[in-house]
Amino acid sequence: MIVRPAGGPRVVVGVDDSAGARCALAWAIGEARLRGLPLLVVHAAPLPPHVSAAGQLGGGVTEALYAAGIDLVERLLAEVAADVPRPETLVLIGEPGSVLVRIAREDDLLVVGRGERSALSRLLRPSVRLHCARRARATLVCVRPPAMDALLESLAAGGRPSGRGRGFRFGWRAG
Repeated sequence: MIVRPAGGPRVVVGVDDSAGARCALAWAIGEARLRGLPLLVVHAAPLPPHVSAAGQLGGGVTEALYAAGIDLVERLLAEVAADVPRPETLVLIGEPGSVLVRIAREDDLLVVGRGERSALSRLLRPSVRLHCARRARATLVCVRPPAMDALLESLAAGGRPSGRGRGFRFGWRAG
């Protein structure tokens, strides 16, 4: 017998200020509508290395990170989901991968963006996508921004780029 946690399944999407996160948010909104599930938009602000190395959490640093996170989520929702009823949002301080893994329950759908990163970027900041793929109990969906060719074709044809179809790659694959 399967026992569902109180509240039932949700679509949980992790966002930051990247193209991959915008695409993940758009995809998550569509999926939540399609499945009739509640949407939870999560932003986790990592502590700057100099603050965590010092071992001191000044109230000003965490308050500034929290305020910036709220502003970011509000801006993303205004850009991507202007005509959507207000989803539930959550802004936390911590490593994004760990926060998302803790929040996403077993029957949730966890959505993250996937972008191209340089080797230096991967060294400085671990991949949220890979962290979630290794540790999440929820079903994970990684959304990659559409290829530039697909966007240009769509715009040249007089259409709007859509959240579904050509140019998006769904699912996780190693690498």
